[in-house]
Amino acid sequence: MRTALRSLWVWTAIIVLIVVWLPLLALVRLFDRDPARYRTGRWFRRLGMAMTKVNPAWQIEILGTTVENPRNPYVVVSNHQSNADIPIISCLPWEMKWVAKIELFKLPFAGWMMRLAEDIPVDRGDKMSRARVLVRARRVLRDKCSVMFFPEGTRSRDGRVLRFTDGAFRLAIKAQVPILPLAIDGTQNALPKHDWRLGDVSRIRLKVFPPIPTEGLTAADADRLRDEVRDQIIAQIATWRGVSPADVDATARSATTT
Repeated sequence: MRTALRSLWVWTAIIVLIVVWLPLLALVRLFDRDPARYRTGRWFRRLGMAMTKVNPAWQIEILGTTVENPRNPYVVVSNHQSNADIPIISCLPWEMKWVAKIELFKLPFAGWMMRLAEDIPVDRGDKMSRARVLVRARRVLRDKCSVMFFPEGTRSRDGRVLRFTDGAFRLAIKAQVPILPLAIDGTQNALPKHDWRLGDVSRIRLKVFPPIPTEGLTAADADRLRDEVRDQIIAQIATWRGVSPADVDATARSATTT
């Protein structure tokens, strides 16, 4: 009963925030002349930050590297456990355009704000959409703004790290910008899938790793870079949980059962 009441309060507060934020964001966008709509995006991410503040059960700890120059563009990649990842990663103090499934852009209010912030939609059912995403993402990087990917492509159902696709890594190599890995843990039960009730008190940890340069790398290095980053994220989550990396790696588990 207590969980339901707290969830009702949090969702009511989030809805109020979203309704209030939309006209504010539209006003910011009206005066934002930056080609990357950097200020608009930052105000949109502040909504995510505000969402984390209205939920007292989320105990968030941000660790790791500090990004000194927010206009130094990165291709940012993170594992993905739940939709709670989005407001929590939005607490990082720099702007990045998020690559997200096109269905989210069709939502009222939230989708409208994603369009105002010029986040990047991807249609998973359209192969050409992925190519358009990379073209648009490269333009964002040229405008000195980072781009954010979840290379698993979907949320993990059990908290283990799924296989990474290589699109983000090929983009970073082609644009010759660094990869900035993130590891997040503790969000899976903070916002359970297919349940409106929020989880109990959750210790959520987000780590920013040092950027990995891509100067001199070629497309032939993309798979190695992808695997290096994934292994780094898995190792960190395993350390937090006090388990072996194999217990966090979804592909390791599937390999042992085939």
